[in-house]
Amino acid sequence: MTDHRASLRIVRVANFVTPVSGGLRTALRHLGEGYRSAGHTPVLVVPGERRTEEETGQGLVVTLPGPVLPGSGGYRLLTDRRALAHELTRLAPDRLEVSDRTTLRWTGGWARRHGLRSVMVSHESTAGLLRTWGLPGPLATAAADRLNRRTARSYDTVVCTTDWASAEFRRLGVRNLAQAPLGVDLTAMRPLTAAERADERARYADPGQALLVLCSRLSAEKHPERAVDALAELSSAGLPAVLVVAGTGPLRSRLATRAGRLRLPVHFLGHVAGRGALARLLGCADVVLAPGPVETFGLAALEALACGTPVAVSRSSALPALVGPAGVAADDTGAGFAGAARELLARPEEERRSAARARAEQYGWPAAVAAFLAAHRAAAVVPAPLGTPDRGQDQERAQERVQDRVVSPATGTEEAR
Repeated sequence: MTDHRASLRIVRVANFVTPVSGGLRTALRHLGEGYRSAGHTPVLVVPGERRTEEETGQGLVVTLPGPVLPGSGGYRLLTDRRALAHELTRLAPDRLEVSDRTTLRWTGGWARRHGLRSVMVSHESTAGLLRTWGLPGPLATAAADRLNRRTARSYDTVVCTTDWASAEFRRLGVRNLAQAPLGVDLTAMRPLTAAERADERARYADPGQALLVLCSRLSAEKHPERAVDALAELSSAGLPAVLVVAGTGPLRSRLATRAGRLRLPVHFLGHVAGRGALARLLGCADVVLAPGPVETFGLAALEALACGTPVAVSRSSALPALVGPAGVAADDTGAGFAGAARELLARPEEERRSAARARAEQYGWPAAVAAFLAAHRAAAVVPAPLGTPDRGQDQERAQERVQDRVVSPATGTEEAR
């Protein structure tokens, strides 16, 4: 049943949200702002040190106490089911959107018992994560299949952000599957002028050095060590380069020790506060490295493209299809990323920068919000300003496409229902 022009309370629950930054936090914020602009009432529930409530641009944000996951570098989890169930009852959602298909999978059953439509957003490759954590390939695949089947049974819709991310569900014949891309802020993330780029670049590199940037959480599944290894390969080959690392995580100390031992020019900035500062950093780089092999969308890579900087991405991730000709797919080694960086650096600068921006412009947040609302079967309730396209009609058309088309498990292509 579709709620045409009905304002809905969309309660979103997420784990693994860092206190200061990260792609998931960015995506949740933009989606919440988009839901609110479309006339709905978004609420976000995340774990934290203590209970708080705050009205923000993305709607009400509720923080519930949750323990720190050991070895994660600060991630917290919503582990108290009774407390979360009580909070969901209090918030009285019309729709439930969940970002964590492991510890929060029980919320699908809660929604079903309360007669609510529920959506699970798949932000990672389950098999890929299990392999990263040390589980052998066949065991990782079998465990992921069991988890993904349970996820699909628990929720009305499973949303994947790329075709690559959908593949592990299609292989199982999952029918309640929708695809909705994420987006990028094309206003905040913009190319620098030549003068701006020169001024910002001078903070990190000399004119004769290539400036590489890694913008990532420094944790095992992201494989940030491959960026340091790539710099070592470039230095050994006689190509002068500098690496700037933006982000925090449990591997920072180990990476700094390795860079120091190899006498490599690596600048560890920690968390970069403010979107403007991050845009300047990404915009002044010659190449951004995205070595994570289990990325299903890669907001940091997309933000780099929006700032006019090409990206070397893991061949094993969803990012090759995302960056297209604006980037290069690299083998999952330091040498592989060094080779990809050299290939990008060999392209004329203005050509590679204009290609990067053009690619990013295909991924605006309005389209992403429309696709997510379609998965919720929710139409926009705020009329568009005079002289502009009707966002509500656009979202209703997107919704109809989700309802009328399914992914064929046999071919991996869409078919009319």
